[in-house]
Amino acid sequence: MTAHGEARGLETLTGSSPRPGQRLGAVSGHLLKEIRERIGASQDQLAELLQVDKSTIQGWESGRRSLNSSRAGSLRAIKRNLLRLGGEPALLMLLDQALDADSIINFVVNDQAIQRADDHPLASWVLTRDTTHMLAWALTGNAPASLPATGKVQRRGPSPSSPQLPRDELGAFFSQMRRVAELAHWSGDEAALLRRQALYLCSYDTSPDTAAWLAEIRRRPQRARAQGWSPDWADARSVATSLTRHGDNGALAAFVATGMGDEIGEAANLNYWAYWLGIDSFPKADDHFMVAAPAQSWDALALLRGLTDRLKPGIGAIDLNVHSVWALLALRRGLLAADPDLSRNLQARVTALLDSTGISAQARQELVSVHYGLRLST
Repeated sequence: MTAHGEARGLETLTGSSPRPGQRLGAVSGHLLKEIRERIGASQDQLAELLQVDKSTIQGWESGRRSLNSSRAGSLRAIKRNLLRLGGEPALLMLLDQALDADSIINFVVNDQAIQRADDHPLASWVLTRDTTHMLAWALTGNAPASLPATGKVQRRGPSPSSPQLPRDELGAFFSQMRRVAELAHWSGDEAALLRRQALYLCSYDTSPDTAAWLAEIRRRPQRARAQGWSPDWADARSVATSLTRHGDNGALAAFVATGMGDEIGEAANLNYWAYWLGIDSFPKADDHFMVAAPAQSWDALALLRGLTDRLKPGIGAIDLNVHSVWALLALRRGLLAADPDLSRNLQARVTALLDSTGISAQARQELVSVHYGLRLST
């Protein structure tokens, strides 16, 4: 297909009906079951409280029926009643993200028809960490980090421990994501966010060729751009972090060394971290928020706490995490003195990383710099 033909490809995606047996509400349904079981309520008790049939609860929890089909007022009432019954607030807060994840999965798996790039749900809204992790829960079976820990819930008979999609739906999801990413590549800046987010979700694919496909995407020449930041910067950051999921740490080390060598890149990185970690909670329509505001419009101490938690040996994106801590402390001098407990926690994590392997030479130098700053601040 020619570049011109691919540029028009986003106009040719065809729609289809839900697949037979498809779980339309897999993520939100599994989360609802998790909430109910942690409360200790039966399906009968929850049905009585919500004034619905038990079959409705069973349909929601199995994913055969989607909570997204409930009216907005009904969803609020469900959450209020679950809270009154003893539902964990943190879990109830995640229901909206679970519903978002279900919407995206159903759109992708059913290959919904779109006429323009921004008709796709990944094209006009920057995913939050919680929504991304809810998607990953369905794609990989790995529970989100934001899911509060609890003792093992006792279940009767065989019951799935996650909302992971069946093999055919996983295949359909990743196939469509690759297709959309390829088509968006030729559609210019209007599809930049769609391309970046599709690429990132593709990195959860465990197919043997995923790493090679992502690496090939990274090697493609970038579109011509004006001086300074462009959506391609965010794209390169996302692909580099995605490759670490497949054992390729070199791409990220190269990006850290070259992609954040000026104030624009450093500010964009910290602004994105603030959004990803929920410190900047305002929704974003595209990636330009990374450079639309100065990198001091959020709570720097909260950001340092969030980044400190990510300084762990063995994390794939550790080079980026180290650099981000180093850059934040360089931007906000005196921050270490604001919270002695945080400084001690950071000191312990820096020491552990310096004693470990698997970090780049640049990351090691930045850790030494942070270590020295911590000694001076005590």
